[in-house]
Amino acid sequence: MNQISRLIALLPAIILAACTEQVLPVFGESVPLMTPAGKPAYGPRISQADHDGAILSWMERKEIGASLRFSEFTLGDWQAAGTAVVDEGMFVNSADLPAVNEIGSDALLAYWLSYTADATYSYQVLTSFSKDKGESWSTPVSPHTDGTLTEHGFVSSFEADTGTGLVWLDGRETPDAGMTLRGATLSPDGSLSDEALLDDLVCDCCQTDVAMTESGAILAYRNRTEDEIRDIYVARRVNGEWLPGAAVSDDRWEIAGCPVNGASIAANGKNVLVVWFSGANNTPIVKAAISTNSGKSFSEPVEIASKGAIGRVGATPINRHSFAISWLESDKKGTYAINLRGLTLDGQLSRVETIGRTSLARTLPQLVRVGGDLIFAWTDEMNEIRKVASVRVPIIGFYD
Repeated sequence: MNQISRLIALLPAIILAACTEQVLPVFGESVPLMTPAGKPAYGPRISQADHDGAILSWMERKEIGASLRFSEFTLGDWQAAGTAVVDEGMFVNSADLPAVNEIGSDALLAYWLSYTADATYSYQVLTSFSKDKGESWSTPVSPHTDGTLTEHGFVSSFEADTGTGLVWLDGRETPDAGMTLRGATLSPDGSLSDEALLDDLVCDCCQTDVAMTESGAILAYRNRTEDEIRDIYVARRVNGEWLPGAAVSDDRWEIAGCPVNGASIAANGKNVLVVWFSGANNTPIVKAAISTNSGKSFSEPVEIASKGAIGRVGATPINRHSFAISWLESDKKGTYAINLRGLTLDGQLSRVETIGRTSLARTLPQLVRVGGDLIFAWTDEMNEIRKVASVRVPIIGFYD
């Protein structure tokens, strides 16, 4: 079915939706986008940028180490690539991804992982600032000051009053104790403030994610109890202080090892969506919960997908009353569908759309809304060579 025929076929649904208070999102067919990433390339990540844009970042291996590269989405396409850093000790992997984020007019922040010793789990987080849209970069600094040869990673960032807020998983107390969740504020001059312990026991290698509400930052992460219950929690930052984390849902997923399957969080004003994967009771399921009070409380979870779902979730706001949710689902052919559906604040779900496929179960598809489109990126593999794939998905009948 071509795009015109698809639009005609969807007109009744669009008209019906337009007559309701909360319009159910309708998505068009995905359109491939060329990225400037070389081959092999690993771990793309997309961050929102001002002026209705986005920034794509990814890693490229070198003979020694790797580089963190980036591209801006403008004029409907990914632009020529820049290089944020080349690091001989860069830790390249499929789960713990670096990023290049816009933090102000012409200002960018890059963060990545770098080995501190010749050991599998001895690496630090490093950061670097650019004040000229990536033409030059500051000397790298670390947001943590413990100096231990342990694991630090799974970083998320947000805008803070005095700089850029960072949160990360911190292994300074391992192996004697468990993984902790910590945060700090980093100023462009490299100085640190607001160093804090957010949670003293969390899952070892599940991604964190942060969104900004009208009341401040809100963080989603996978908690861990002493009896190995690993459910999704959120923590809110109020007046510059992190409040204790609280469970979004009482899934009670008991699992002895880390599932490497973090939550995604998205916000628009006081409306917040958290989406996550759970394997409680040996039943795979992707769930979502909504808050209309900046994360103080959440609705009962909505089932997004179950049979065949393996998680690797993503989320982004569409407009003031709806969100887009993505996840990976096995197609039993050795590949994985990247699926998409919309969810409104009142619990309406759009139909499931497959916007792409990948041969890699551990890829983390990324998505943001740019204008009337959703922009996706993920890692795929062809002829045993990793590459960055990207598509554009129109939002039909879109309005803010």
